[in-house]
Amino acid sequence: MNSGELFGQIVLVIFLIIIAIFVITILFRSIRIIPQANAGVVERLGKYRKTLMPGLNILVPFIDRLRPLIDMREQVVSFPPQPVITEDNLVVSIDTVVFFQVTDARAATYEIANYLGAVEQLTTTTLRNVVGSLNLEEALTSRDTINGKLRVVLDESTGKWGVRVGRVELKAIDPPVSIQDSMEKQMRAERDRRAQILTAEGTKQAAILQAEGSRQASILEAEGEAQAAVLRANGEAQAIETVFGAIHAGDPDSKLLAYQYLQMLPKIAEGPSNKLWIIPTELTEALKGITSGFAAGRGPTSPTDGSGPAASPFAASPFGTPATGPTASGPTATPPTATPPTA
Repeated sequence: MNSGELFGQIVLVIFLIIIAIFVITILFRSIRIIPQANAGVVERLGKYRKTLMPGLNILVPFIDRLRPLIDMREQVVSFPPQPVITEDNLVVSIDTVVFFQVTDARAATYEIANYLGAVEQLTTTTLRNVVGSLNLEEALTSRDTINGKLRVVLDESTGKWGVRVGRVELKAIDPPVSIQDSMEKQMRAERDRRAQILTAEGTKQAAILQAEGSRQASILEAEGEAQAAVLRANGEAQAIETVFGAIHAGDPDSKLLAYQYLQMLPKIAEGPSNKLWIIPTELTEALKGITSGFAAGRGPTSPTDGSGPAASPFAASPFGTPATGPTASGPTATPPTATPPTA
């Protein structure tokens, strides 16, 4: 083998290697595998051709060009705090979180240069418009309203970009430090006021319940005393009826009744505090009955002065004149004649 044939074979081998590399390059550029939840935009000679879906795709090498893949999943972006002026001229710092998803890869590629930056700027301006119409208290207590307004405006504006805004959340609303101190003092005062109200309400309820309990106890005590008085009166009535029946059954005479009457007189003056007591008019009748009984037992006696029997030291006027001692001073008097009381 001469040198010319050797050179020809080397050239042939090099040519075959170049062809193999070219074929491999063509195959590599013709086959594209798109991952799941991604999409690719294909341009043919600089013009939009089609959108590649997940899986195996064939392209024309050196003619079709695949742009960077676009994530079709829902994305969460937290934007830095933005200063916002409220209606009452207070500057608050608001952090926002946006949930969005690319629904059209072609529109996200050709309708907007940077859809992520556009969403951030649109969120900032819309947030200032919405919060600027509210005062600080409304802004702090109306997060749901602000979130709803932001989502509607962003979804309507980003629809033509192939982007759908799912949710917009306010992560934090930070008022100035001086306002925070004032709010803390106000909340502390409000809590103290509520505590005092609850304490007063509890004291009131306790007083009401205590008064109600006292009233019920008084009612029950009065009812018990009334029932006891009724039972006591019934017992006394039965005792009186029994004694009354026994007296009638024994048929006592006037002498026995007068003696029993005199036995009950000392009980009138019982007690250390009894300084004044009244002698009843029936005492003379009792003494008269006893005197006549003793006189009947001894026989007839003549009067000493003709004016009747001597007055008893315990005698009193017929009207029950009170005496200040065991005897009552005064002239003797003849008691009126009266029949013994009948039972």
